[in-house]
Amino acid sequence: MKDATPIIIPLINPNEPGALLASLHFASGQPVKKGDSLCTLETTKSTLELSAERDGFLVGLASEVGQTLQAGEVLAYLADTPDWTPPPVNKKAEEATLVPGMDGLRISQAAMALAQKHNLDLSHFSREIFITEKMVQQMVVQSKQVETQLPTMAVEPNSIIVYGGGGHGKALIDLIRTLGTFSILGVIDDSLPAGTNLMGEAVLGGSNSLAGLHDRGLQFAANAVGGIGNISSRVAVFERLQQAGFTCPALVHPTAYIEPSAVLAEGIQVMPHAYVGSEARLGFGTIVNTGAIVSHDCLLDRFVNLSPGAILAGEVNVGEAALVGMGVTVNLSVNIGARARIGNGATIKQDVPAGGVVRAGSVWPQ
Repeated sequence: MKDATPIIIPLINPNEPGALLASLHFASGQPVKKGDSLCTLETTKSTLELSAERDGFLVGLASEVGQTLQAGEVLAYLADTPDWTPPPVNKKAEEATLVPGMDGLRISQAAMALAQKHNLDLSHFSREIFITEKMVQQMVVQSKQVETQLPTMAVEPNSIIVYGGGGHGKALIDLIRTLGTFSILGVIDDSLPAGTNLMGEAVLGGSNSLAGLHDRGLQFAANAVGGIGNISSRVAVFERLQQAGFTCPALVHPTAYIEPSAVLAEGIQVMPHAYVGSEARLGFGTIVNTGAIVSHDCLLDRFVNLSPGAILAGEVNVGEAALVGMGVTVNLSVNIGARARIGNGATIKQDVPAGGVVRAGSVWPQ
């Protein structure tokens, strides 16, 4: 009998490690054929049918519809018999050291010892991953590279750093260049080696370089972490930048149109061809992405993320850290609760509660 085949959750979007388990098409113990669709996974930007790699029986299924699963996580196994027993969960990893004051951050003992030895800040790591010694060692290397770079850098009064080297970071680099108001000093990213070139801009290092940059007179920073998979990561970057003393200016692309009576807080990012209507008010750190429409009298709380093409009718209220997917339509005077997640192409006709999840392409309420 050959070993069972694990069914791994794929990384659907590079900047979104989590995916919603929208539906399951088989129950544990049922037989499946190669090519059968086992489940439907949804992110804010796409939907994926996860198919069986071979014939077998679905065993070890522990997840439920509505859960958010992380890339690399085992959903279940395909085994030759329905009574095959899955391997035990790695208890050693589950019992990893918890970092005090960091809300469930998990790290191996060896990694923790190395971080303490070099006095590293671990707060930038996602709570969704297990931190290994190799990850911390990379931080050590980056911090040493940054120390040698800083003395040679010329910081101007309008210099700005871009925190995040993913897709949103690239979009912000182009936006800032188009504006011409700020001069990009470089990019901060905890997962890219210092010295890496990103669209012609040097990666200066990770979050451990912030203090040295601010001490040299740097004042401005742009948060390029979209937080699509985990909005807490975007919020954490803003907190880190503020603690280091940086100001996050509002960045509005020249092709976007903002009505004179609209009010935009600091940290706002309005991308190309977006529209913000009369007496709309947008809170700190909100993203209005490409082609999105925020109609008159809308109120968006802090850290809201409107994806490309989203449309808010008049008098819509969106709670803190809510995510509205691509092409979503929200009707007049609807309230969307804090940290709600609206899938792509959904139509919202009534209020969505705080933390609510609306499936892509659906009509709310169903």
